[in-house]
Amino acid sequence: MDTQYTVGQYLTERLEQLGLKHLFSIAGDYTIEWINKHIEPSSIELVEEVNELNAGYATDGYARLNGIGAMCFTYSAGTLSAVNAVAASYAERVPVVVINGAPSIKKRLTAQQTGFIYHHMIDGETDLNIYKNITAAAVKLDAPELAPQLIDYALTQCISQKRPAYIELLEDMVQQPCSPPIGKLEPLKAIPSDEGLTQSIETIKQALEKAERPIIWLGAEVDRMGLHEQANALIRKLNLPYVTELISKAVFSENDPLFAGVFDGQASSDVTQTLVKESDFILGLGVWLSDINTLGQSVDYDKTALIAWDTVKLGTYFVPQVPLGNFIDELTNQSITCAPPCAIPESTQAQPQSFSGNISYQGFYDFIQSKEYIGDNVLIGSDASLNFFGSLLLKVGTPRGFVAQPTYSSIGYIGPAATGMSLAKQDHQRVFIFTGDGGFQMTPQCLSTQTRFGLNPIIFVMDNGVYGVEQWLYDAEIFSSDQPFFDSCILHQWDYCKLADVFGCKGWQVNTYEELNEAILGALENAETPSLIQVKVPPKSIPDNAKWKKK
Repeated sequence: MDTQYTVGQYLTERLEQLGLKHLFSIAGDYTIEWINKHIEPSSIELVEEVNELNAGYATDGYARLNGIGAMCFTYSAGTLSAVNAVAASYAERVPVVVINGAPSIKKRLTAQQTGFIYHHMIDGETDLNIYKNITAAAVKLDAPELAPQLIDYALTQCISQKRPAYIELLEDMVQQPCSPPIGKLEPLKAIPSDEGLTQSIETIKQALEKAERPIIWLGAEVDRMGLHEQANALIRKLNLPYVTELISKAVFSENDPLFAGVFDGQASSDVTQTLVKESDFILGLGVWLSDINTLGQSVDYDKTALIAWDTVKLGTYFVPQVPLGNFIDELTNQSITCAPPCAIPESTQAQPQSFSGNISYQGFYDFIQSKEYIGDNVLIGSDASLNFFGSLLLKVGTPRGFVAQPTYSSIGYIGPAATGMSLAKQDHQRVFIFTGDGGFQMTPQCLSTQTRFGLNPIIFVMDNGVYGVEQWLYDAEIFSSDQPFFDSCILHQWDYCKLADVFGCKGWQVNTYEELNEAILGALENAETPSLIQVKVPPKSIPDNAKWKKK
């Protein structure tokens, strides 16, 4: 054994090898030694966050663009504060690593045998037991000889399943000697059923050739599993129109002539709904079904093939152990004669709008689109709010240029996620995010971290004074009636733009389109700090594509 090599060094080097460039962390006495002796001298930049929930969301936003993210907290009081963020990463299959600095073996034994409790401790096993439920792998490093195998196991599961991994690093293990890394970690290769793959390819091939109006439905698994090139090759080969989910919006540039919109039930554009309704076969690649991704509309399973979660399903036809990547590659290699691609219905040409006066929710998004502020160098982020509806119809030209959390839908996510997005983006790109005021009240300290590190996202806070999406989900009729909002959905009013003074960045409050335009131009010029634009809209103003819901 190389006695010069340590457990802390091993973990750091493995994270570097996987492409980690930033570590989101909160100071803690159980983590300081690893941070000081191994992270600070490494190529990984430490991003000191303000609380664990924000750090977790930032890590998630970072990992979606970078391919992996990591966070480091102290035991229980720190790590348990991040549970909601990590649960979201698990639900949406985002590869993040949780490093939990933990009490030493001596402290654990003392607590167990005498009842003397050290700070942050409950019973010494609480954190591990909780994180086992929301990670692909959860390990405790309490023996240096086993540390390399346990670290490699956890990180390999993380990059293979694209789900969180939890590594409990006891404070007295950091400087313990261990063997150095051997080789590089690679995702585990799926083991397909050759018979199942052959059968399913033949079934889907026949359905494609029989269909008169086939289309493709691209889901989030294409992005999570890094299948962009393969999926794109299949689309070009079949030459078929394709739609995406909200969770997979802009997986490819939406300037693609074959792109036919985001299909999200009744929130979709009329063009997209018509195309899906009139199609007689839908090839769903990596689609994950959820109520938010199929708003108000059930899927026709008899005409929709769903290839995801290592299975192929079409009506009552079901074949397991067929990974999406293997399926796409094999289908691409087939000789397939599809019907000529059906024409994408033309959208009704909107009348030129004259933007003046007070801002409406729909008018805000129409204005943003008409002014062409969403260029091909812009990344968009949307919080779980009425902004899901408005941003769904924005045209995003940047491949992989849209970040949202529609499956888990934890409000308050996108503000701190913008921190991670801003660190993982390319230098020429700019981050725009859209959040509701209720969500922003949960995580406004993101402005502090963004200002501290010189990040420049533009944050639009839609200020309508209510938890609009919660009211909409339970009873949307209130938005079109004289009925009052539920008391539980009414917010305490903040002067959001003044938070910019608190955190040292720039802020604007806008009531009219003229003020909005001036604020956006000012924000675009501000390259040194985040820009917060508080957009005042009437409480009962909602996007047009949210008006279909009655109750």
